[in-house]
Amino acid sequence: MRRILITGAAGFIGYHLAKAVGENGDSVTGVDNLSDYYDVNLKRARLAQLEQCGNFKFLNIDIADRKTMAELFRESRFEVVVNLAAQAGVRYSLKNPYSYIDSNIVGFTNVLEGCRHHQVNHLVFASSSSIYGMNSKIPFAVSHNADHPVSLYAASKKANELMAHTYAHLYGLPCTGLRFFTVYGPWGRPDMAYFSFTKSIIKGIPIDVYNFGNMKRDFTYIDDIVDGVMRVMEKLPQPNPGWDTGNPDPGSSYAPYKIYNMGNNHPVELTKFIETLEEKLGRKAIKNMLPMQAGDIPVTCADIKDVFMDVGFKPSTSIEVGMGKFVDWYLSYYKIK
Repeated sequence: MRRILITGAAGFIGYHLAKAVGENGDSVTGVDNLSDYYDVNLKRARLAQLEQCGNFKFLNIDIADRKTMAELFRESRFEVVVNLAAQAGVRYSLKNPYSYIDSNIVGFTNVLEGCRHHQVNHLVFASSSSIYGMNSKIPFAVSHNADHPVSLYAASKKANELMAHTYAHLYGLPCTGLRFFTVYGPWGRPDMAYFSFTKSIIKGIPIDVYNFGNMKRDFTYIDDIVDGVMRVMEKLPQPNPGWDTGNPDPGSSYAPYKIYNMGNNHPVELTKFIETLEEKLGRKAIKNMLPMQAGDIPVTCADIKDVFMDVGFKPSTSIEVGMGKFVDWYLSYYKIK
């Protein structure tokens, strides 16, 4: 039984991962600060599910708390750390930039320091497809330059990748970064479009459709993502023997460091996505067509060749099946008939 730390365990991906890892027989410590960025009751409901497992322990900790995080690492001696705690959201970063610095920069530094000083075998951390910014070459590949983010959220995630690489270089800490594309499914995040669209369609409230619907997103179902993360946890990153200082590959390194895209490789048009949601709900959406919003990007599409070759990650859940499962959960959780 390995000792595994999952930060952001009350979050969407964190909850599903903690559940799967615990069911796999490992001992899981989950930390989360239960921020009110979105419904805390939903976070508590996720934790209530996890606390039914005998090998899960929850600690209400803010990863930005340097002293408490140092004590946690010193006392627990984790073998694997999965850092999913972060201030999420592109649009929210326009309103509250300091929360991104506190959680995503200061907090991640505390995670890195804990891993460094206590011989953690593998740090897996969440990055984001947002770091590709205004890149127009599709699909996005980890070998592409990603130095032009268009939101502070994206910039903070790019900073996480650079910080992790530094620790891999200086201290030999094996680090794997995962650029998540649009993840959806049961127990999802209320700030995500598919969640808010569902709520509004049921209530007959108009939904805001940006860029007049001319958007594509690489929607990836949560079970596929969890399968991929668990596969990556077992794969220690190795130095790339062919890494060229004259033509450096951004996705690998001479250090024990690797970056993967975690997406579906099948982007769905926003209009098609809304039609699928309408079909599953049996109701029509009232659409408020709007121009592109600051910080947004028109298309996301993941090149997942590297992660498929290395760990066999290959999402298989269609948008129709995945949205059907989400809608079923939503109607049940919120007791809607």
